[in-house]
Amino acid sequence: MSCPQPFLQSGGITCCLGVNEKVWAMKADNVVVLRPVERVAQDAEPIAAIYRNLGTTSAEQVVTRALAELAMTMAGLSVQVRDRDLSDVARQLRSLQHMAEDLGMVSLARCAADVRLCLERADATAFSAVWARLVRIAERCLSSDRDLLDKSLS
Repeated sequence: MSCPQPFLQSGGITCCLGVNEKVWAMKADNVVVLRPVERVAQDAEPIAAIYRNLGTTSAEQVVTRALAELAMTMAGLSVQVRDRDLSDVARQLRSLQHMAEDLGMVSLARCAADVRLCLERADATAFSAVWARLVRIAERCLSSDRDLLDKSLS
Protein backbone atom coordinates (compact mmCIF):
# COMPACT_ATOMS: atom_id res chain seq x y z
CA MET A 1 0.00 0.00 0.00
CA SER A 2 1.49 3.36 -0.96
CA CYS A 3 1.48 6.57 1.05
CA PRO A 4 -0.78 9.16 -0.63
CA GLN A 5 0.85 12.09 1.19
CA PRO A 6 3.63 12.30 3.75
CA PHE A 7 1.56 14.66 5.94
CA LEU A 8 -1.78 14.66 7.76
CA GLN A 9 -4.73 14.57 5.37
CA SER A 10 -7.91 16.46 6.07
CA GLY A 11 -9.87 13.21 6.00
CA GLY A 12 -8.33 12.24 9.33
CA ILE A 13 -5.92 9.52 8.24
CA THR A 14 -2.18 9.96 7.88
CA CYS A 15 0.34 7.74 6.21
CA CYS A 16 4.02 8.56 6.57
CA LEU A 17 6.93 6.53 5.28
CA GLY A 18 10.08 6.43 7.37
CA VAL A 19 13.38 4.86 6.46
CA ASN A 20 12.60 1.48 8.00
CA GLU A 21 8.96 1.63 8.93
CA LYS A 22 5.47 2.68 7.96
CA VAL A 23 3.60 4.86 10.41
CA TRP A 24 -0.16 4.98 10.20
CA ALA A 25 -1.99 7.55 12.25
CA MET A 26 -5.66 8.16 12.76
CA LYS A 27 -6.85 11.54 13.97
CA ALA A 28 -9.65 11.61 16.52
CA ASP A 29 -10.52 15.19 17.48
CA ASN A 30 -7.24 16.67 18.78
CA VAL A 31 -5.51 13.38 19.53
CA VAL A 32 -3.35 11.62 16.95
CA VAL A 33 -2.64 7.95 17.56
CA LEU A 34 0.47 6.64 15.82
CA ARG A 35 0.72 2.94 15.09
CA PRO A 36 4.18 2.10 13.75
CA VAL A 37 4.46 -1.06 11.71
CA GLU A 38 8.01 -2.33 11.43
CA ARG A 39 9.41 -3.98 8.34
CA VAL A 40 11.21 -7.03 9.63
CA ALA A 41 14.14 -8.44 7.67
CA GLN A 42 14.72 -12.15 8.09
CA ASP A 43 17.22 -14.51 6.53
CA ALA A 44 15.91 -18.06 6.27
CA GLU A 45 19.35 -19.54 5.52
CA PRO A 46 20.57 -20.03 9.13
CA ILE A 47 17.48 -22.07 10.01
CA ALA A 48 17.64 -23.94 6.71
CA ALA A 49 21.26 -24.84 7.50
CA ILE A 50 20.24 -26.16 10.92
CA TYR A 51 17.60 -28.35 9.26
CA ARG A 52 20.08 -29.61 6.63
CA ASN A 53 22.68 -30.45 9.26
CA LEU A 54 20.48 -31.97 11.96
CA GLY A 55 17.47 -33.35 10.16
CA THR A 56 13.88 -32.33 10.70
CA THR A 57 13.20 -33.71 14.18
CA SER A 58 16.40 -32.54 15.86
CA ALA A 59 16.40 -29.21 14.05
CA GLU A 60 12.84 -28.48 15.11
CA GLN A 61 13.80 -29.07 18.74
CA VAL A 62 16.91 -26.87 18.45
CA VAL A 63 15.07 -24.02 16.72
CA THR A 64 12.14 -24.19 19.14
CA ARG A 65 14.52 -24.12 22.10
CA ALA A 66 16.45 -21.19 20.59
CA LEU A 67 13.24 -19.22 19.96
CA ALA A 68 12.11 -19.88 23.53
CA GLU A 69 15.47 -18.71 24.86
CA LEU A 70 15.28 -15.59 22.71
CA ALA A 71 11.76 -14.87 23.99
CA MET A 72 12.88 -15.38 27.60
CA THR A 73 15.84 -13.06 27.11
CA MET A 74 13.56 -10.40 25.64
CA ALA A 75 11.11 -10.83 28.53
CA GLY A 76 13.94 -10.50 31.06
CA LEU A 77 15.22 -7.38 29.31
CA SER A 78 11.73 -5.90 29.39
CA VAL A 79 11.52 -6.38 33.14
CA GLN A 80 14.96 -4.85 33.66
CA VAL A 81 14.16 -1.82 31.51
CA ARG A 82 10.77 -1.38 33.14
CA ASP A 83 12.42 -1.49 36.58
CA ARG A 84 15.21 0.83 35.34
CA ASP A 85 17.82 -1.74 36.31
CA LEU A 86 20.27 -1.20 33.47
CA SER A 87 23.30 -2.77 35.15
CA ASP A 88 23.31 -5.95 33.03
CA VAL A 89 21.27 -4.77 30.03
CA ALA A 90 24.24 -4.29 27.66
CA ARG A 91 25.35 -7.91 28.14
CA GLN A 92 21.79 -9.17 27.69
CA LEU A 93 21.38 -7.10 24.52
CA ARG A 94 24.60 -8.57 23.12
CA SER A 95 23.27 -12.05 23.91
CA LEU A 96 19.94 -11.21 22.24
CA GLN A 97 21.81 -9.90 19.20
CA HIS A 98 23.81 -13.13 18.83
CA MET A 99 20.72 -15.32 19.27
CA ALA A 100 18.85 -13.27 16.65
CA GLU A 101 21.78 -13.53 14.22
CA ASP A 102 21.92 -17.31 14.71
CA LEU A 103 18.21 -17.52 13.83
CA GLY A 104 18.42 -15.18 10.82
CA MET A 105 16.44 -12.40 12.51
CA VAL A 106 18.36 -9.60 10.84
CA SER A 107 16.21 -6.66 12.00
CA LEU A 108 16.10 -7.88 15.58
CA ALA A 109 19.88 -8.33 15.72
CA ARG A 110 20.50 -4.89 14.21
CA CYS A 111 18.05 -3.19 16.55
CA ALA A 112 19.52 -4.91 19.63
CA ALA A 113 22.93 -3.54 18.61
CA ASP A 114 21.40 -0.07 18.19
CA VAL A 115 19.81 -0.19 21.66
CA ARG A 116 23.15 -1.23 23.13
CA LEU A 117 24.86 1.70 21.40
CA CYS A 118 22.27 4.14 22.82
CA LEU A 119 22.88 2.67 26.27
CA GLU A 120 26.66 2.99 25.93
CA ARG A 121 26.29 6.63 24.84
CA ALA A 122 23.94 7.31 27.78
CA ASP A 123 21.38 8.84 25.40
CA ALA A 124 18.12 8.34 27.29
CA THR A 125 15.89 9.76 24.56
CA ALA A 126 17.40 7.61 21.83
CA PHE A 127 17.38 4.59 24.15
CA SER A 128 13.64 4.99 24.78
CA ALA A 129 12.84 5.32 21.09
CA VAL A 130 15.05 2.47 19.91
CA TRP A 131 13.92 0.27 22.82
CA ALA A 132 10.30 0.74 21.71
CA ARG A 133 11.36 -0.24 18.19
CA LEU A 134 13.15 -3.33 19.52
CA VAL A 135 9.99 -4.40 21.35
CA ARG A 136 7.90 -3.99 18.17
CA ILE A 137 10.40 -5.95 16.09
CA ALA A 138 10.65 -8.71 18.70
CA GLU A 139 6.88 -9.02 18.76
CA ARG A 140 6.77 -9.29 14.97
CA CYS A 141 9.64 -11.79 14.85
CA LEU A 142 8.30 -14.02 17.58
CA SER A 143 4.75 -13.94 16.27
CA SER A 144 5.91 -14.94 12.81
CA ASP A 145 8.48 -17.59 13.73
CA ARG A 146 6.27 -20.22 12.13
CA ASP A 147 6.38 -18.26 8.86
CA LEU A 148 10.19 -18.27 9.00
CA LEU A 149 10.25 -22.01 9.65
CA ASP A 150 7.90 -22.58 6.71
CA LYS A 151 10.13 -20.48 4.41
CA SER A 152 13.25 -22.35 5.46
CA LEU A 153 11.71 -25.74 4.70
CA SER A 154 10.62 -24.85 1.17
